[in-house]
Amino acid sequence: MKTTLSSKHLQTFIDTHRLAAVILPMSAHTATVGDAARALGVDADSIIKSLVFMAGEQPILVINNGMARVDRKKLAACLGMNRKRVKFARAEQALAVTGYRVGSMPPFGHREDLRTLVDADTAELDTLYGGGGDIDAMMQLSSSELLKVTHAEVADISE
Repeated sequence: MKTTLSSKHLQTFIDTHRLAAVILPMSAHTATVGDAARALGVDADSIIKSLVFMAGEQPILVINNGMARVDRKKLAACLGMNRKRVKFARAEQALAVTGYRVGSMPPFGHREDLRTLVDADTAELDTLYGGGGDIDAMMQLSSSELLKVTHAEVADISE
């Protein structure tokens, strides 16, 4: 079995790629978007979720605002496939593909490069906070840095 990745692996990725991103240790696990926003003292809209979907057999990373829900119909249309073929990845699938556990998953630095879609509203925000590689870590970065490092496609994919 492959090693689960952590904030140390993420920091190595940040350093190697010279990214303007900072891992922020948290005093406790922030299980919800609201918890993370309160702990960081920021608006919940600036918290992002990195979600793995399976488009048929192909994993796709979707990044959206933490309070928004992904609209599978819009996502499927963006991917050019039937909505029934687009499913939320199981936790063990997401771990296998990214190397990170659900709840700590950063938007990049994964075990394999993934096609990435960022919701249009999320791409408009200046400062974002996402998973920091461990359940007690968050990462701060700009949306422009996120788009640059992930080579993400910006699309309207939220409800």
